Amino acid sequence: MANKRLKRQLLLRKLFNKRRLVILNEDTFEETFSLKLNLMNVFVVASVGAILIIFVTTYIIAFTPLREYIPGYASSKLKQEALEMAIKSDSLEKSVKINNAYIASIKKVLTGDLEYAKLNKDSIKALDAAELDLSELAPTEKEKELRDQVIKEDKYNVFESSKPKVSFVLFPPAQGSMLQKYNAGNKHLAVTIALTNNTPIKAVAAGTIIFSDWTPSSGYVVIVRHKDDILSVYKNAASVTKRQGNTVKSGEVIALAGNANTIQNSGATLHFELWKDGFPIDPTQFINFN
Repeated sequence: MANKRLKRQLLLRKLFNKRRLVILNEDTFEETFSLKLNLMNVFVVASVGAILIIFVTTYIIAFTPLREYIPGYASSKLKQEALEMAIKSDSLEKSVKINNAYIASIKKVLTGDLEYAKLNKDSIKALDAAELDLSELAPTEKEKELRDQVIKEDKYNVFESSKPKVSFVLFPPAQGSMLQKYNAGNKHLAVTIALTNNTPIKAVAAGTIIFSDWTPSSGYVVIVRHKDDILSVYKNAASVTKRQGNTVKSGEVIALAGNANTIQNSGATLHFELWKDGFPIDPTQFINFN
């Protein structure tokens, strides 16, 4: 125990033993600077200096732009720009996918090589054409009684019980005799109307022209996009009066009838098609051609 005390006392004496740091002129040995200190002062000053250096370094890294010059640290502006570019690239990727799907739908409209879908006339929405088990859909006796009751009530109802859900009216593109009706079974997805030369072909509703050009198989073709993603297609025209990107009103002339088809040597006819979500629709369900 005595030895330990002795060692502690010696250590304390060394720590607090005053020393003098002297700086002399080498030529004249003149004292230019002197400083009295001990080991404890040196330890305290070194510790405080280290703490200050750590604090200043941390502050620079955390709160000042100087951290950008430290290897491994990126600037906040660069991070923000990288984040914005990532968001924009993701949005562009989605837009490209949507545009590709839309272009593929337009190609199907031009070629007509696809299956048809059954549509509800009131909603113009494609129904699921999957095969159903009709045995499970058979009405029960209570349902039959309810149906008979509703039929009897509606029989003497002077008010119209239902209204069409179509949000706009479609007008006939041209007046003429119908040569061939829509027939999905024969893959005839249009109605063919006989016209005289230079008969005006009009837009069935307001919309934007997304295609207006000559094609080898169908002569001049005009495709108009209406609201609710409905497309009206006018084929076998002799000339067009509107360009792609033009907006048209309902009943506005977009083409002139004639035979501009070099493959089929037929008279002036209009092949009119109606499409919804990439599926053909029977135009006679919505347009009165008579």
